[in-house]
Amino acid sequence: MSRGPGSALAERRQKGAGAPGAACRPGCSGQHRVRFADALGLELAQVKVFNAGDDPSVPLHVLSRLAINSDLCCSSQDLEFTLQCLVPDFPPPMEAADFTERLGRQLVCLERVTCSDLGVSGTVRVRNVAFEKQVAVRYTFSDWRSAHEAVARWRGPAGAEGTEDVFAFGFPVPPFLLELGSRVHFALRYRVAGAEYWDNNDGRDYSLTCRDHALHMPRGECEESWIHFI
Repeated sequence: MSRGPGSALAERRQKGAGAPGAACRPGCSGQHRVRFADALGLELAQVKVFNAGDDPSVPLHVLSRLAINSDLCCSSQDLEFTLQCLVPDFPPPMEAADFTERLGRQLVCLERVTCSDLGVSGTVRVRNVAFEKQVAVRYTFSDWRSAHEAVARWRGPAGAEGTEDVFAFGFPVPPFLLELGSRVHFALRYRVAGAEYWDNNDGRDYSLTCRDHALHMPRGECEESWIHFI
């Protein structure tokens, strides 16, 4: 009994479907296509040319740390070095004798601030006037010619019976601010119960200035720090 062309074609299709590697995942058509970048009108390679005479742009704070690491390797004495960093131009607000009085008067007060290469961070104390509240820090690198804002995050309750709340804030600092004399200004805004309150250091704004900060590190601690760094 002979088979027609249709039967032979169906048999080949069945064999092909059962061949190893023919199985397809759900949603797969079983057909694979390869497309090259030049077929899409794109370049196959990108070439970047560097001039040998161009000096790399390395931030000053990075160079300072490279110099410190070099001293760690070569020196046999205790190290004394100077770093350029942002330093607050005001004492810790929370340690002031009138902190509680100011908080009761303006409902929002800066507690403390910390500066590092990553930026500026700190905490804010507010009076718990209502459940819904928002705290933000407004800051400038250009003496208020332009300004930015960062929303603070609720950290937890404070004070007796939750009468106060603590918020944490942070914002990045661009590398050019880590040059001597550069300044950052900021103030804190508190919105609650349809009203807005500010802590701007009694109208002077809070400011940070980049200064030289001298550090002294005994040789033994340097070696331990270097090993930990590696």
